[in-house]
Amino acid sequence: MDAEEFRRRGKEMVDLVADYLENIEDRPVYPDVEPGYLRSLIPTEAPQDPENYEDIIKDVERVIMPGITHWHSPNFFAYFPTASSYPAMLADMLCGAIGCIGFSWAASPACTELETVMLDWLGKMLQLPECFLAGTHGQGGGVIQGTASEATLMSLLAARCKAVRRIQATNSDMSEMEILSKLVAYTSDQAHSSVERAALIGGVKMKKVPTDEHYAVRKDMFMKMVEEDKADGLLPFYFCATLGTTPSCAFDKTEELGPLCNEENMWMHIDAAYAGSAFICPEFRPLLNGVEFADSFNFNPHKWLLINFDCSAMWVKKRADLIGAFKMDPLYLKHENQESGDHWQIPLGRRFRSLKMWFVFRMYGLNGLQAYIRKHVVLAKEFESLVRADKRFEICADVVLGLVCFRLKGSNELNQNLLKRITQCREIHLVPCQLSGRFVLRFAICARKIESHHVQKAWQHITQLTFELLQEPEH
Repeated sequence: MDAEEFRRRGKEMVDLVADYLENIEDRPVYPDVEPGYLRSLIPTEAPQDPENYEDIIKDVERVIMPGITHWHSPNFFAYFPTASSYPAMLADMLCGAIGCIGFSWAASPACTELETVMLDWLGKMLQLPECFLAGTHGQGGGVIQGTASEATLMSLLAARCKAVRRIQATNSDMSEMEILSKLVAYTSDQAHSSVERAALIGGVKMKKVPTDEHYAVRKDMFMKMVEEDKADGLLPFYFCATLGTTPSCAFDKTEELGPLCNEENMWMHIDAAYAGSAFICPEFRPLLNGVEFADSFNFNPHKWLLINFDCSAMWVKKRADLIGAFKMDPLYLKHENQESGDHWQIPLGRRFRSLKMWFVFRMYGLNGLQAYIRKHVVLAKEFESLVRADKRFEICADVVLGLVCFRLKGSNELNQNLLKRITQCREIHLVPCQLSGRFVLRFAICARKIESHHVQKAWQHITQLTFELLQEPEH
């Protein structure tokens, strides 16, 4: 493919993408395929000779689309949103064209510097304390990770390194292996599985703190666990707080927990993967109170801030804690500006992801981004009111942002059967969670183009399937 054909095919691809997204509502939101469906549709080996571009595009519809779950459909209400916007897509095209591998400042100065500035822009939108920003006299700064899972792992490994060095400084007779065997980390029993996985990778114990009736970690229970573990000779060193848990969008009480972590010399990391985007709105910013006590903070603009995957924003109060834990300087990576973006992440190679932030922030502005968040919250409240008006259903958790947890009054089996019917119809897509031992349906406002009539239509579909389910003799 030469430049002239690329120009032509590129315009065709933009049309294909725009048509797909503008007409996505016409497609079943959930695929009707079985595992392994794709293998029989394509050859068993790569072609020896070049193939025709038109044939490849035809195969997108024949082979790929039947197996796609359409996350950007206004009929998609599962998991949490994954962000999408045309400015971000255009920026991704430019990122691919530039094709730099930003493993250091010297590898492509603009890649490192724009990322640093964009994380400062975003930090100011969130009203983060100045100590988290790079463009100040503080010791902190921001970096783009691939996912919140990576950010959690990075924070835990940095905390582990810092704890080992601190303990050895006052207990020189303790070996690193002895210290590691006694380190203990904590997180909520509602935290994402990636937090527990970080502990597995980091080779440390992790304990889950029981939550209150609102599924939040409170100081009293956490302090009790810490005191018991210290009495048993363990070394508490890390706590991962969650603001906006995956099951129910619950918020740990960081204003209570932060001072305790500081007193105990424990690293506090805040995971706000979904909810963090909402903190750019003044009315939701109080949910982030307590961040001033944190050592690191992370959320995913690629969930709810119109920036396509992947773009996970992480800030640290002391960048030396990250750099000190992961610094490796082979000769071929040495340059005069070592601290500028080096050693902040697991991969060495990095894409020019900050271009997406730059395009989106400039083309939407803070007001446009705030309006987008607020619209989703309003639609969630609309769905909540529909559920509350139907006495067959109950709301199972506080509706704070764009997630509604609800269920049919009755057994777990009844709700499992309802969700099974919803999934089989493929008109809308939901996933469940478990809260206090109960099987609960999650309704998350996700799509960029969702409107009130989509919420109303989804509720009508749910109530129709409920009526049919309850008509069966066993119910």
